[in-house]
Amino acid sequence: MTEIHLDQNAARALMLAAQGLDRRPRRRARKADVLAAIRRMGALQIDTISVVARSPYLVLWTRLGDYEPRWLDALLAEGKLFEYWSHEACFLPTEDYPLYRHRMLDHSWAGWRYAHRFMEAHREEAARFLQRVRDHGAVRSTDFAREGKGGAWWDRKPEKQMMESLFTAGELMIARREGFQRIYDLRERVLPSWDDSRLPSADEVRRALVVKAVRALGIAKAKWVADYFRMAKTTTKALPEQLAKDGELLRVTVEGWKEPGYVHPEHADTARAAAAGRAKPVLTTLLSPFDPLVWDRARASETFGFEYRIEVYTPAPKRVYGYFVLPILHRGKLVGRLDPKAHRKEGVFEVRKIHFEPGVRLTDRLITEVAARIRDCARWHGTPRVELRDSDPPEAAARLRAALQAESEGRVHEEPGIR
Repeated sequence: MTEIHLDQNAARALMLAAQGLDRRPRRRARKADVLAAIRRMGALQIDTISVVARSPYLVLWTRLGDYEPRWLDALLAEGKLFEYWSHEACFLPTEDYPLYRHRMLDHSWAGWRYAHRFMEAHREEAARFLQRVRDHGAVRSTDFAREGKGGAWWDRKPEKQMMESLFTAGELMIARREGFQRIYDLRERVLPSWDDSRLPSADEVRRALVVKAVRALGIAKAKWVADYFRMAKTTTKALPEQLAKDGELLRVTVEGWKEPGYVHPEHADTARAAAAGRAKPVLTTLLSPFDPLVWDRARASETFGFEYRIEVYTPAPKRVYGYFVLPILHRGKLVGRLDPKAHRKEGVFEVRKIHFEPGVRLTDRLITEVAARIRDCARWHGTPRVELRDSDPPEAAARLRAALQAESEGRVHEEPGIR
């Protein structure tokens, strides 16, 4: 095969196409599209912050447009998804369970060591807890009241810590969620078809996860791969090149990259189209801070020139952009960030401030499309009234308010397929 060479724009276009961030589907989303999107990403990170929709639901909205959040919960309850530690705590396709079952049993993994140290220290309590679940059925943290403190273990609600340790060790799984609260049950009840005799080897797991990471990323440097599923850097770094030699990945060159890029064969046609300038992203949307496109801050900086860190844990006076800031994607570039708050009872979607990146040209098209996505996001949240407080640069606010008003009145027409 002729070697594929990509310029920077083409590399970004390939990454966005692989992530489903080049354009929105032309038809309305269906339940099956939620599962397909998670399979495409490989993992959907879970986070509980809810100033706007919780991150997993927002990541799906970014790709699918309006959809029913209950579909994600239903797919978990139906056994098409499971939860485990991947990039962080994630929703994962159930067919990938063997790759993570290996992690549950891997004594060298840091999460395993913590969980098993805890259970070894409380072996009898762990056995009693599992027996309770076996006898009486699934449990949740709120089933147990805090009864006081009795040593280091009791400094936290002990049953919650026990459930989390048994979950990490693979003895319990998340059977479903109710109001986003986890319901824990025995692994053999949640996934009765699994047998550890089917466990793949450690080498097979590493290779499979590297291939999946490269496919999800669209194009990857070797040094980016380990972070995607939080694999060991030392054992992962050389694998993309070995997999390219074995024909499981393609090697490409990228303008300005000193090292090769790697592409999954599934994306070969898209890579060629991008190289020829025929795969131009047209989507404008808002990203969760935990979107796979930006969760690796170093990769986002190298690829998009976008310096980003979440400021949730930064004291308010020291925040630069805001508590839970959403990066703004516009036609292949990260052009700004939005500091939002959904006031659900009042029906208000507040934009405390919108920041555009230095050097971004505030064209009419950019203003119109950003305003439309803010309005779409607000409607999906059930907060149809948008209140924009401030902007950087200051003159952007008035133009955005006018565009929001025009969009609300139906006076704006966009190119098809980008909502």
